[in-house]
Amino acid sequence: MKLSTNRTLLRPFQPSDFSDTFAFYQREDVCQFLLHGPWTDENAMQMFEEKVQKNNFSTNNALQLAVEFEQQVIGDISIFPTDMPASVEIGYVFHPAYAGQGFALETLQAVINYLFETQKIHRIQAVLDKRNVASEKLCQRIGMRKEGDFKKDFWNKGMWTNTLIYGLLREEFYS
Repeated sequence: MKLSTNRTLLRPFQPSDFSDTFAFYQREDVCQFLLHGPWTDENAMQMFEEKVQKNNFSTNNALQLAVEFEQQVIGDISIFPTDMPASVEIGYVFHPAYAGQGFALETLQAVINYLFETQKIHRIQAVLDKRNVASEKLCQRIGMRKEGDFKKDFWNKGMWTNTLIYGLLREEFYS
């Protein structure tokens, strides 16, 4: 699967993407709200190979897409099937050097359109750490609505964290 926007190409990860991807996943500021810590020299190749293997979306398989801008990987979009039919969870990570330039909005709009149009997905959700204000604003900008605000419901990195859930139905996207 490949998608393009005005500035980016979204495609499955390739082995040649390792150094670009490691450049942002090794950063503490990038991983602070993720379920894992920064990649290290010891675990980076294993973590990256998991992304490369997730290259075909289906009801049983997650898809990881590299976001390429000017022949460099600047981000990562994840699409995970949920336990409900025709429902997925999306996740996204971008190199901070590209923050505030509309790349996340642009790429997520293309992914959402693809999921609703091509894959006939019924519902898309995003689950995020409430401290990640930028991610919450992005969910709102792409038209998602807040469905849940859970207090200290998730144990991550030695602390209880608050979780937000945002959702978008196919009919809401086109209204």
